[in-house]
Amino acid sequence: MNNHSLAASPVPAVDDAGPPPRVAAADLLRDLDLTSDELRSLLDLAALVKRSPRDYAHSLNGKSIALLFEKPSLRTRLTFELAIKQLGGDSLFTEGPVGVREPLKDVARNLDRWVNGIVARVFSQATIADLAHWSGVPVINALSDLFHPCQALADMQTIRERFGGLGGLKLAFVGDGNNVAHSLMLCAPRLGMDFALACPPGYLPNPDIVAQAQGLAAVAGVSIVITHSAEDALAGAHAVYTDVWASMGQEQEGAIRRRAFHDFQVNDALFALARPDAIFMHCLPAKRGEEVSDSIMESGRSAVFDQAENRLHAQKALLLMLL
Repeated sequence: MNNHSLAASPVPAVDDAGPPPRVAAADLLRDLDLTSDELRSLLDLAALVKRSPRDYAHSLNGKSIALLFEKPSLRTRLTFELAIKQLGGDSLFTEGPVGVREPLKDVARNLDRWVNGIVARVFSQATIADLAHWSGVPVINALSDLFHPCQALADMQTIRERFGGLGGLKLAFVGDGNNVAHSLMLCAPRLGMDFALACPPGYLPNPDIVAQAQGLAAVAGVSIVITHSAEDALAGAHAVYTDVWASMGQEQEGAIRRRAFHDFQVNDALFALARPDAIFMHCLPAKRGEEVSDSIMESGRSAVFDQAENRLHAQKALLLMLL
Protein backbone atom coordinates (compact mmCIF):
# COMPACT_ATOMS: atom_id res chain seq x y z
CA MET A 1 0.00 0.00 0.00
CA ASN A 2 1.56 3.26 -1.13
CA ASN A 3 0.51 6.18 1.03
CA HIS A 4 2.69 8.71 -0.79
CA SER A 5 1.65 8.20 -4.41
CA LEU A 6 -0.07 11.59 -4.59
CA ALA A 7 2.68 13.70 -3.09
CA ALA A 8 1.73 16.48 -5.49
CA SER A 9 -2.00 16.03 -4.97
CA PRO A 10 -4.16 19.13 -4.33
CA VAL A 11 -4.87 18.08 -0.74
CA PRO A 12 -4.67 20.72 1.99
CA ALA A 13 -1.84 20.32 4.46
CA VAL A 14 -2.69 18.74 7.78
CA ASP A 15 -2.28 20.44 11.10
CA ASP A 16 1.07 18.96 12.11
CA ALA A 17 1.54 20.77 15.39
CA GLY A 18 2.05 18.50 18.36
CA PRO A 19 3.22 14.91 18.60
CA PRO A 20 3.17 12.66 15.51
CA PRO A 21 0.87 9.66 15.22
CA ARG A 22 2.01 6.62 17.19
CA VAL A 23 2.39 4.26 14.23
CA ALA A 24 2.01 4.39 10.45
CA ALA A 25 -1.05 2.76 8.93
CA ALA A 26 -1.93 1.52 5.46
CA ASP A 27 -4.77 3.82 4.41
CA LEU A 28 -7.04 4.38 1.43
CA LEU A 29 -7.24 8.16 1.41
CA ARG A 30 -7.29 8.50 -2.38
CA ASP A 31 -7.31 6.07 -5.27
CA LEU A 32 -3.57 6.11 -5.86
CA ASP A 33 -2.92 4.85 -2.34
CA LEU A 34 -3.49 1.50 -4.03
CA THR A 35 -0.67 0.60 -6.38
CA SER A 36 -1.68 -0.78 -9.76
CA ASP A 37 -0.85 -4.30 -8.61
CA GLU A 38 -2.84 -3.83 -5.41
CA LEU A 39 -5.78 -2.48 -7.39
CA ARG A 40 -5.87 -5.59 -9.58
CA SER A 41 -5.38 -7.87 -6.58
CA LEU A 42 -8.23 -6.17 -4.74
CA LEU A 43 -10.59 -6.75 -7.66
CA ASP A 44 -9.53 -10.41 -7.75
CA LEU A 45 -10.19 -10.68 -4.03
CA ALA A 46 -13.58 -8.97 -4.37
CA ALA A 47 -14.58 -11.60 -6.93
CA LEU A 48 -13.51 -14.39 -4.57
CA VAL A 49 -15.37 -12.84 -1.63
CA LYS A 50 -18.50 -12.48 -3.74
CA ARG A 51 -18.30 -16.09 -4.94
CA SER A 52 -17.48 -17.68 -1.58
CA PRO A 53 -18.51 -15.31 1.25
CA ARG A 54 -18.47 -18.04 3.90
CA ASP A 55 -14.73 -18.53 3.41
CA TYR A 56 -14.18 -15.05 4.91
CA ALA A 57 -16.91 -15.05 7.55
CA HIS A 58 -14.51 -14.88 10.52
CA SER A 59 -11.74 -12.76 9.03
CA LEU A 60 -12.43 -9.70 11.23
CA ASN A 61 -13.27 -11.54 14.43
CA GLY A 62 -12.48 -9.32 17.41
CA LYS A 63 -12.03 -6.18 15.31
CA SER A 64 -14.09 -2.98 15.56
CA ILE A 65 -14.45 -0.31 12.88
CA ALA A 66 -15.64 3.27 13.47
CA LEU A 67 -17.90 4.79 10.81
CA LEU A 68 -17.66 8.60 10.89
CA PHE A 69 -20.22 10.12 8.54
CA GLU A 70 -20.59 13.88 8.06
CA LYS A 71 -23.00 13.19 5.16
CA PRO A 72 -26.13 11.02 5.15
CA SER A 73 -25.87 7.75 3.25
CA LEU A 74 -27.80 4.67 2.22
CA ARG A 75 -25.40 2.50 0.18
CA THR A 76 -22.12 3.49 1.83
CA ARG A 77 -23.33 3.10 5.39
CA LEU A 78 -25.27 -0.13 4.92
CA THR A 79 -22.68 -1.85 2.74
CA PHE A 80 -19.87 -1.05 5.17
CA GLU A 81 -21.94 -2.14 8.18
CA LEU A 82 -22.91 -5.37 6.40
CA ALA A 83 -19.37 -5.97 5.16
CA ILE A 84 -17.92 -5.63 8.65
CA LYS A 85 -20.64 -7.81 10.19
CA GLN A 86 -20.39 -10.51 7.51
CA LEU A 87 -16.60 -10.63 8.02
CA GLY A 88 -17.10 -11.17 11.75
CA GLY A 89 -16.30 -7.66 13.02
CA ASP A 90 -18.25 -4.91 14.78
CA SER A 91 -19.03 -1.40 13.56
CA LEU A 92 -19.79 1.77 15.50
CA PHE A 93 -21.61 4.57 13.66
CA THR A 94 -21.63 8.29 14.35
CA GLU A 95 -23.15 10.99 12.15
CA GLY A 96 -22.42 14.71 12.16
CA PRO A 97 -19.53 17.15 11.77
CA VAL A 98 -16.12 15.80 12.74
CA GLY A 99 -13.75 18.07 14.64
CA VAL A 100 -16.30 20.69 15.75
CA ARG A 101 -17.11 19.72 19.33
CA GLU A 102 -13.43 18.91 19.91
CA PRO A 103 -10.31 19.12 17.73
CA LEU A 104 -10.17 16.54 14.99
CA LYS A 105 -6.71 15.46 16.07
CA ASP A 106 -8.17 14.58 19.49
CA VAL A 107 -11.00 12.61 17.88
CA ALA A 108 -8.49 10.67 15.80
CA ARG A 109 -6.26 9.85 18.75
CA ASN A 110 -9.22 8.68 20.82
CA LEU A 111 -10.34 6.37 18.03
CA ASP A 112 -6.78 5.15 17.66
CA ARG A 113 -7.01 3.70 21.20
CA TRP A 114 -10.44 2.10 20.70
CA VAL A 115 -10.91 0.71 17.20
CA ASN A 116 -9.01 -1.16 14.51
CA GLY A 117 -9.99 1.07 11.62
CA ILE A 118 -11.85 4.24 10.61
CA VAL A 119 -14.26 4.65 7.67
CA ALA A 120 -15.00 8.33 7.05
CA ARG A 121 -17.54 9.96 4.72
CA VAL A 122 -16.77 13.68 4.87
CA PHE A 123 -17.06 16.99 3.09
CA SER A 124 -13.35 17.78 2.83
CA GLN A 125 -10.34 15.71 1.81
CA ALA A 126 -8.43 17.61 4.52
CA THR A 127 -10.54 15.82 7.14
CA ILE A 128 -9.50 12.44 5.73
CA ALA A 129 -5.85 13.52 5.70
CA ASP A 130 -6.01 14.72 9.30
CA LEU A 131 -7.65 11.52 10.52
CA ALA A 132 -4.90 9.45 8.93
CA HIS A 133 -2.18 11.76 10.24
CA TRP A 134 -3.31 11.59 13.85
CA SER A 135 -4.46 7.98 14.00
CA GLY A 136 -2.38 4.84 13.83
CA VAL A 137 -5.17 2.63 12.49
CA PRO A 138 -6.16 2.32 8.81
CA VAL A 139 -8.39 5.12 7.49
CA ILE A 140 -10.71 4.53 4.54
CA ASN A 141 -12.10 7.40 2.48
CA ALA A 142 -15.77 6.56 2.02
CA LEU A 143 -16.28 9.85 0.11
CA SER A 144 -14.76 13.32 0.16
CA ASP A 145 -14.97 16.37 -2.05
CA LEU A 146 -12.04 15.13 -4.17
CA PHE A 147 -12.35 11.34 -4.30
CA HIS A 148 -14.78 8.42 -3.98
CA PRO A 149 -12.43 5.43 -4.17
CA CYS A 150 -14.82 2.83 -2.74
CA GLN A 151 -17.34 3.62 -5.46
CA ALA A 152 -14.71 3.31 -8.18
CA LEU A 153 -13.64 -0.11 -6.88
CA ALA A 154 -17.21 -1.43 -7.08
CA ASP A 155 -17.61 0.14 -10.52
CA MET A 156 -14.50 -1.57 -11.89
CA GLN A 157 -15.67 -4.87 -10.43
CA THR A 158 -19.04 -4.40 -12.17
CA ILE A 159 -17.51 -3.58 -15.58
CA ARG A 160 -15.17 -6.56 -15.32
CA GLU A 161 -18.10 -8.87 -14.55
CA ARG A 162 -20.08 -7.59 -17.53
CA PHE A 163 -17.24 -7.78 -20.09
CA GLY A 164 -15.00 -10.50 -18.65
CA GLY A 165 -12.07 -8.11 -18.31
CA LEU A 166 -11.11 -4.44 -18.38
CA GLY A 167 -8.20 -4.03 -20.78
CA GLY A 168 -9.14 -2.35 -24.05
CA LEU A 169 -12.49 -1.04 -22.82
CA LYS A 170 -13.66 2.58 -22.86
CA LEU A 171 -15.48 4.25 -19.95
CA ALA A 172 -17.34 7.48 -20.69
CA PHE A 173 -18.48 9.77 -17.88
CA VAL A 174 -21.12 12.42 -18.68
CA GLY A 175 -21.72 15.24 -16.22
CA ASP A 176 -19.91 17.12 -13.49
CA GLY A 177 -16.15 16.70 -13.15
CA ASN A 178 -16.65 15.62 -9.54
CA ASN A 179 -15.17 13.22 -7.00
CA VAL A 180 -16.57 10.14 -8.75
CA ALA A 181 -15.12 11.28 -12.07
CA HIS A 182 -11.75 11.86 -10.36
CA SER A 183 -11.65 8.36 -8.90
CA LEU A 184 -12.72 6.70 -12.14
CA MET A 185 -10.12 8.53 -14.21
CA LEU A 186 -7.38 7.54 -11.77
CA CYS A 187 -8.40 3.85 -11.82
CA ALA A 188 -9.26 3.36 -15.50
CA PRO A 189 -5.82 3.83 -17.08
CA ARG A 190 -4.13 1.60 -14.52
CA LEU A 191 -6.51 -1.18 -15.58
CA GLY A 192 -5.88 -0.64 -19.29
CA MET A 193 -9.03 1.37 -20.00
CA ASP A 194 -9.61 4.51 -22.03
CA PHE A 195 -11.53 7.21 -20.19
CA ALA A 196 -13.54 10.14 -21.58
CA LEU A 197 -15.29 12.83 -19.56
CA ALA A 198 -17.89 15.16 -21.09
CA CYS A 199 -18.97 18.17 -19.05
CA PRO A 200 -20.19 21.71 -19.70
CA PRO A 201 -17.79 24.68 -19.47
CA GLY A 202 -17.18 25.67 -15.87
CA TYR A 203 -17.59 22.15 -14.50
CA LEU A 204 -14.25 20.64 -15.43
CA PRO A 205 -12.47 18.21 -13.12
CA ASN A 206 -9.54 19.22 -10.92
CA PRO A 207 -6.63 19.98 -13.30
CA ASP A 208 -4.00 18.41 -11.05
CA ILE A 209 -5.93 15.15 -10.91
CA VAL A 210 -6.43 15.23 -14.69
CA ALA A 211 -2.67 15.68 -15.12
CA GLN A 212 -2.03 12.68 -12.87
CA ALA A 213 -4.53 10.57 -14.84
CA GLN A 214 -3.00 11.62 -18.14
CA GLY A 215 0.43 10.65 -16.86
CA LEU A 216 -0.89 7.22 -15.91
CA ALA A 217 -2.55 6.89 -19.31
CA ALA A 218 0.68 7.73 -21.14
CA VAL A 219 2.48 4.95 -19.28
CA ALA A 220 -0.33 2.46 -19.96
CA GLY A 221 -0.79 3.42 -23.60
CA VAL A 222 -4.43 4.43 -23.18
CA SER A 223 -6.24 7.77 -23.42
CA ILE A 224 -7.78 10.32 -21.10
CA VAL A 225 -10.07 12.74 -22.96
CA ILE A 226 -11.81 15.77 -21.42
CA THR A 227 -14.40 17.32 -23.73
CA HIS A 228 -17.51 19.49 -23.75
CA SER A 229 -19.20 17.14 -26.24
CA ALA A 230 -21.21 14.26 -24.81
CA GLU A 231 -21.50 12.82 -28.30
CA ASP A 232 -17.72 12.65 -28.71
CA ALA A 233 -17.27 11.09 -25.28
CA LEU A 234 -19.77 8.29 -25.93
CA ALA A 235 -18.34 7.22 -29.28
CA GLY A 236 -17.10 3.66 -28.87
CA ALA A 237 -17.87 3.54 -25.13
CA HIS A 238 -18.41 0.19 -23.43
CA ALA A 239 -19.73 1.82 -20.25
CA VAL A 240 -21.62 5.11 -19.96
CA TYR A 241 -21.59 6.67 -16.50
CA THR A 242 -23.34 9.68 -15.02
CA ASP A 243 -24.03 11.23 -11.62
CA VAL A 244 -26.38 13.84 -10.18
CA TRP A 245 -25.87 17.34 -11.47
CA ALA A 246 -26.02 18.90 -7.99
CA SER A 247 -24.31 16.84 -5.30
CA MET A 248 -25.00 17.01 -1.57
CA GLY A 249 -24.17 20.52 -0.40
CA GLN A 250 -24.78 22.03 -3.87
CA GLU A 251 -28.56 22.12 -3.70
CA GLN A 252 -28.61 25.92 -3.86
CA GLU A 253 -27.01 25.67 -7.31
CA GLY A 254 -29.72 23.33 -8.59
CA ALA A 255 -31.43 25.68 -11.04
CA ILE A 256 -28.14 26.96 -12.46
CA ARG A 257 -26.79 23.44 -12.88
CA ARG A 258 -29.96 22.16 -14.55
CA ARG A 259 -29.55 24.83 -17.23
CA ALA A 260 -25.83 24.17 -17.64
CA PHE A 261 -26.23 20.38 -17.90
CA HIS A 262 -29.39 20.34 -20.01
CA ASP A 263 -27.62 18.77 -23.01
CA PHE A 264 -25.81 16.19 -20.91
CA GLN A 265 -28.72 13.96 -19.93
CA VAL A 266 -28.12 10.28 -20.66
CA ASN A 267 -31.29 9.39 -22.55
CA ASP A 268 -32.12 6.96 -25.33
CA ALA A 269 -30.80 9.24 -28.09
CA LEU A 270 -27.46 9.90 -26.38
CA PHE A 271 -26.97 6.34 -25.15
CA ALA A 272 -27.48 5.06 -28.71
CA LEU A 273 -24.14 6.69 -29.63
CA ALA A 274 -22.24 4.22 -27.44
CA ARG A 275 -21.48 0.65 -28.47
CA PRO A 276 -24.46 -1.69 -29.00
CA ASP A 277 -23.32 -3.74 -25.98
CA ALA A 278 -22.65 -0.72 -23.76
CA ILE A 279 -23.89 -0.68 -20.18
CA PHE A 280 -25.26 2.24 -18.20
CA MET A 281 -23.79 3.11 -14.79
CA HIS A 282 -24.73 5.50 -11.98
CA CYS A 283 -23.41 5.67 -8.41
CA LEU A 284 -26.90 6.56 -7.09
CA PRO A 285 -29.03 8.18 -5.87
CA ALA A 286 -30.33 9.14 -9.32
CA LYS A 287 -32.65 11.99 -10.24
CA ARG A 288 -34.61 10.45 -13.08
CA GLY A 289 -35.55 13.04 -15.66
CA GLU A 290 -32.45 15.12 -14.92
CA GLU A 291 -29.07 13.43 -15.49
CA VAL A 292 -30.69 10.21 -16.76
CA SER A 293 -34.02 9.24 -18.25
CA ASP A 294 -36.20 6.64 -16.58
CA SER A 295 -36.04 4.50 -19.72
CA ILE A 296 -32.26 4.16 -19.43
CA MET A 297 -32.36 3.50 -15.68
CA GLU A 298 -34.86 0.68 -16.20
CA SER A 299 -33.35 -0.78 -19.36
CA GLY A 300 -31.77 -4.22 -19.52
CA ARG A 301 -28.41 -2.56 -20.08
CA SER A 302 -28.50 -0.71 -16.76
CA ALA A 303 -25.90 -1.99 -14.29
CA VAL A 304 -26.69 0.43 -11.47
CA PHE A 305 -27.93 -2.17 -8.99
CA ASP A 306 -25.01 -4.47 -9.79
CA GLN A 307 -22.79 -1.53 -8.83
CA ALA A 308 -24.72 -1.08 -5.59
CA GLU A 309 -24.36 -4.77 -4.75
CA ASN A 310 -20.66 -4.74 -5.54
CA ARG A 311 -20.07 -1.96 -3.03
CA LEU A 312 -20.49 -4.72 -0.43
CA HIS A 313 -18.01 -7.11 -2.02
CA ALA A 314 -15.38 -4.55 -3.00
CA GLN A 315 -15.45 -3.04 0.48
CA LYS A 316 -15.08 -6.47 2.03
CA ALA A 317 -11.96 -6.98 -0.08
CA LEU A 318 -10.65 -3.57 0.98
CA LEU A 319 -11.20 -4.29 4.66
CA LEU A 320 -9.42 -7.62 4.28
CA MET A 321 -6.43 -5.98 2.60
CA LEU A 322 -6.08 -3.21 5.18
CA LEU A 323 -6.94 -5.15 8.35
